[in-house]
Amino acid sequence: MTDIKALGTVVPALSSTSELTRDDLHAAEKLKSAYKSLCDQLGRVIVGQEQVIEELLIALFSRGHCILEGVPGLAKTLMISSLSRCLSLDFSRIQFTPDLMPSDITGTEVIEENRSTGMREFKFINGPLFANMILADEINRTPPKTQAALLEAMQERQVTVGRIRHKLSDPFFVLATQNPIEQEGTYPLPEAQQDRFMFKIFVNYPTFKDEFEIARRTTTSTSAEISPVLTGDQILELQRLVRRVPVTDHVLHYTLALVRQTRLNQPGAPKFIKEWLSWGAGPRAVQNLVLGGKARALLFGRTHVQTEDIQALALPVLRHRILTNFTAASEGITTDKVIERLLQETPSKEGELTKDERFKKIFAA
Repeated sequence: MTDIKALGTVVPALSSTSELTRDDLHAAEKLKSAYKSLCDQLGRVIVGQEQVIEELLIALFSRGHCILEGVPGLAKTLMISSLSRCLSLDFSRIQFTPDLMPSDITGTEVIEENRSTGMREFKFINGPLFANMILADEINRTPPKTQAALLEAMQERQVTVGRIRHKLSDPFFVLATQNPIEQEGTYPLPEAQQDRFMFKIFVNYPTFKDEFEIARRTTTSTSAEISPVLTGDQILELQRLVRRVPVTDHVLHYTLALVRQTRLNQPGAPKFIKEWLSWGAGPRAVQNLVLGGKARALLFGRTHVQTEDIQALALPVLRHRILTNFTAASEGITTDKVIERLLQETPSKEGELTKDERFKKIFAA
């Protein structure tokens, strides 16, 4: 197991001009080493999907949740369960179905007789949400009231049964899966609920080389063993470290420029945004881009955020926070294509944003 030294007392979050302490720099080196070990361990079971694994770990260390979308058979469940073993976390899988009730995932109260007093009293029985890592399989197949119960757990890190609130343990990480093929009889997540997820990650088909390796590995009697890399307490310390990574005003300006351009009524918004979108991203997109950028910088051995970190995370952060209209659908324009064009038309070099008249309007609004 990777040795991560305790960081001691938690210090307040640093401003954009602050520097990390010596202990923080030491922990950052350990995080980079742990990331490599995690990728090595997962590589024993999962073939390819490096980008998916990277985004999952960034979300984990940023204290966020993810939606994974992909067709059946792409090892989404195996990837998540393997990750929980690498992190020594309690893992719980919930198969979402149309008849699933909120109490089926949160837990329920039962009447139990106290043998010492003979009195009957209520006792709360924990549901599958009381784990560190939750796989919400086929989340769009369950009714809205059950989705809302999961949403409370994600946002508040608690569940409410009756009038009693029950705290969930940290770290708490929800990974929800969706099948993009079958949509009949499903309950698509409303935009407000999707916004609670830090990333929406697309799990694509493997390359020829990866699929060849999958076929070779999975048709034999051998099985790979996974060793734990981090504990829950170490993950919590690293999550606090991510918050203390400094970020410059230039990177914040670049992040704001990307997000604010997606809003139709925003002064200075590009013409193609008004033509293709019916809804833009909110402030939570900015927060998740910055936090994800901090985590990505640490995973790649840097103690400061660069615009390339924001660019790398723009797709998973923004694709479920912007809504295309009928015009875009008729032209074959997806949210990913809109984001890619935004990245192309937004200057990333320091000083270019503040000189551009269009971006001056965006920042002044």
